[in-house]
Parts: sequence; structure tokens; C-alpha cells
Amino acid sequence: KEGFFAAVIFLTIFIIIITCLMVLYRLKEKVEYSDRQTKEQSVFPSRDLHLTPVTVPPPVPLHAVGAQTQRGSNVSLVLDMSSLASVEPLNCGVVTPRERATQDYLQSASRTLSRQQLRDVVLNTQTLHAEFAEIPMNFVDPKVIDISSHGTKNRYKTILPNPHSRVILRTKSSFDPLSSYINANYIRGYLGDEKAYIATQGPMINTVNDFWQMAWQEDCPVIIMITKLREKNEKCVLYWPERRGIYGKVEVLINNVTECDNYTCRTLNLKQGAQSRVVKHYWYTSWPDHKTPDSAQPLLQLMRDVEEDRTGSLSQGPVIVHCSAGIGRTGCFIATTIGCRQLELEGVVDVLGIVCQLRADRGGLIQTGEQYEFVHHALSLFETRLSADTGQ
Repeated sequence: KEGFFAAVIFLTIFIIIITCLMVLYRLKEKVEYSDRQTKEQSVFPSRDLHLTPVTVPPPVPLHAVGAQTQRGSNVSLVLDMSSLASVEPLNCGVVTPRERATQDYLQSASRTLSRQQLRDVVLNTQTLHAEFAEIPMNFVDPKVIDISSHGTKNRYKTILPNPHSRVILRTKSSFDPLSSYINANYIRGYLGDEKAYIATQGPMINTVNDFWQMAWQEDCPVIIMITKLREKNEKCVLYWPERRGIYGKVEVLINNVTECDNYTCRTLNLKQGAQSRVVKHYWYTSWPDHKTPDSAQPLLQLMRDVEEDRTGSLSQGPVIVHCSAGIGRTGCFIATTIGCRQLELEGVVDVLGIVCQLRADRGGLIQTGEQYEFVHHALSLFETRLSADTGQ
């Protein structure tokens, strides 16, 4: 019996020792895991901490489409595409601090120039280029547009229409959003006049019908084309007929063609059903590839002719302006037109404020510092002639 009790006592002590060792081992494991986790957190902080989001998707996200990346070449844009990585889009949903700063800048930046100050500033190109560099581009985040395959209708994959001012084509089918899509934006005019212009890309072979539908839908009086069909690469397709053509539901007739020194003016008759309208089409061809014109005189003459046609037209819709991407030369024409109007009525001009207003409506309008400088030169030339005419 003594041997039996001794064995039981020994076994009990053995079990107690083993249990204690296991408990100690588990405690040691927990401590080591905790230390390891603390060290990892010190090296790799939680992703939820100190996170500055690059973009915040608005209420409707985009589903990326591979076909979008297959259109066009960005080489011919004269635009530093490397800047796109640092540009935050202007969204309609929740905005980041940087996006808010972009909005605030575009809404508030201003530098009103007197006539004398305008004459002086064109001599200081360094100041103009520095001022231009501060203006946010306000390009569109690709996540903004929730339209499948919309990339097939974009000439350049990085130039997209800002959503809040995007032209939407009227369509009978709500199940085909692509049919309502066109790469075009409404642009405000002098004193913020709503829908004074439409800035759009040069039509592509598969968007010609959309272009004419937009021209009819928006009751536009004038179309201005500031690009050749090709400048090394394709810039725009020939989207009007030699005499008569039908594009979707819109019939286009050429009534008259007038050749001027720097542009060609066509008088078009647009028909849809029993309705008919007259539209003027100006094709400005003297803008050199990848440069700005040596003289602003042809652009000012074009501007005067367009203004006469616009005010004398029965159609009171926006003036359509396009180049290839719909931001560079297009922006120069619109900014110059607004600036001339301001000089004429107020005797001052705020080019910085004008460009900020344009970019709030369509990102990237006025692409380069050289174009910004050219707008100032054009306005200075207009001011000189205005002074001569008025004796001021």
C-alpha cells in the first residue's frame, strides 16, 4: 500500500509540474507576441493613421475600361503630362484638403490689371509664367465618370470632361448611358454668364454624329475649329460634308464657303425633321503646330466675326469651340474673347480670374505658359486699338 500511495503522490506532483510549465510557456508566448506586435506597429504604423487620400470618389464611381487607354497619342498635346500625378481633381462629393484648396483658388484668385498694367505685364514674361504655374489644372479623376466604355469616345485618355459642367446628350434610352456621353463642357462667359460656350475635343470617326446632335440640341449659332485635321498625328476628323450629309438625325447642308486670310467660314443649314437652322462654321488654320501664333491679329479678327454672327443669329445657344483636346487653343480663344469684353466694358481685365473660371468648368483650359502669355499679348493689342478708337 505504501508503494501505491507513493506512486499516486509522484504522479500527482508530476501532473502539477507539467501543468505549471505549460501555463508558464503560454504566458511567455503571449508576452513575446505582444512585444513583436508593438515593434511591428512602430515600424509599420496602422494604415488608418495619418492617411491623406489622393482622391475621394464622388457618389458615382468609375469602372475602368481598357479601351480608354487605346485612344490617341498624348505626345502632340504640348502638355506636361507628368504634372497630372500632382494634380487633384475637383470633385462634387467629399473633398480632401487639397481639393478644397483647388476649389478655393479657382473661385477666389484674381489680379485685375488696368490698361497701363496690361501693357507693362506683357513685357515681364517671367512673372506671367510664374503666375500661370500657380493655377491648379483641375483635371478629372478617371473614377468620376460611371459610364462603361466611355474611353472609346475620348480622343486623349487623360483629358476628360469635368462632371458638374459636362454636356449630356439627350437620349431615349436610360439603359445606354454611353449614348448620352460626349467629351464636352459648358463654359461660363463674361460675368459668369452660364453656358456661353461649349469647349469640346475634335470629333473622332465614332463621335461625329454625337457632335452634330450636340450642335442641334444646344441650338448653337457658331462652331469654331482651331486645329488642322493632322499635325504629325490626327487632330480631328473631317466632320462636315462637301455639300450635304446626314449624321444621325441631323442633316447638314453647305450653303456658302468664304475663304479668308487665316480661316475659312462656312454657312451651314442644319435640319431635323421639319425644323431648320443656320449655323456658321469657322475653321482657323493659321495656328502653328506646338507653338503660339506670331501675331494675335488673326485671332482678334476671328473673334470679331464670331461675335457679329453670334449676336445676329436667331439661335441663342452656346458657341462651340474645339481644337484637338479641347483645352489649349480652345481656352486661348475663349479667354481672349471674355477679356476683350471686360476691357471694352470696364476698362480693366483680370486674366488670372478668367482662366481660373475656365478651369473650374473644364480642367486644363490654357495648357501652357506660352499660351497664357499669348492671351495677354492678344488683350494688349486689343487694348491698344481700343484706346486708339476711343481716344483714351
